[in-house]
Amino acid sequence: MAEVLGAELDLLTSAARTAGSLALDYQKKPAKVWLKAQNSPVSEADIAVNDLLSETLRGARPDYGWLSEESEDDGSRLRADRTFIVDPIDGTRSFIDGGTDWTIPIAIVEDGRPIAAVLIAPRRDEFYDAASGGGSRLNGRPIHVSHRRTLTGAALAVSRRFLRGDAGDGPVGARTVFYASLAYRLARIADGRLDGAAIKADARDWDLAAADLLVHEAGGLLADLDGNVPRYDRADTSHPPLIAGPPALAGALAQLARSMAGTVAAPGPD
Repeated sequence: MAEVLGAELDLLTSAARTAGSLALDYQKKPAKVWLKAQNSPVSEADIAVNDLLSETLRGARPDYGWLSEESEDDGSRLRADRTFIVDPIDGTRSFIDGGTDWTIPIAIVEDGRPIAAVLIAPRRDEFYDAASGGGSRLNGRPIHVSHRRTLTGAALAVSRRFLRGDAGDGPVGARTVFYASLAYRLARIADGRLDGAAIKADARDWDLAAADLLVHEAGGLLADLDGNVPRYDRADTSHPPLIAGPPALAGALAQLARSMAGTVAAPGPD
């Protein structure tokens, strides 16, 4: 199994690095941008990266399913044993504005759970990868979630709608931090630089799948407020409010999320 997952990671790694280089080229020039539902932007770079990843990954594994934010979901993935789940650019607003906190997360899912994943943050020279049972790594080095046991003094990743998205002092003495890419917020929990996250309702499979594996393989937990881990084999790609962090913080994070449910659960873009 380890050898098989190694081959899968090699494929994802090569595709992600090529896609990252393509996205960087696009960010150097004025972006052509369109608006989708809920005023969510999509750029020509999103489409170009999506096309590249589709051609590369599906060409290498034609029997795998495909789910991407920028591809129509025809449901055929639900009949596949394994499925690629991709967000061509997570954090498109930051990408358009010339920011650095956008990423390209890619996962392979089997039986509803991710088994191999990569996430590249090209502007930050950061590359994360994980395989089921093999741990998580950042730039080739093993990573682990933080050992914090209380929210006091913790660094919490939030959305714009959660706590208004302002970095600074949060509840119970926690510090709140926003990154445009939800997957990147979770990746920084996996490497211990952030302690936890409360995620509003309506995050999608492509926002979560790759980072989910990074967090779990780094010793953390990504779950709903009742402790159930997400599944990525449903026709509905949306998820309820979630929390992420070290298992020791799960109860406190869920309590915090419930107390602020009006903000956490509000639908719409970050």
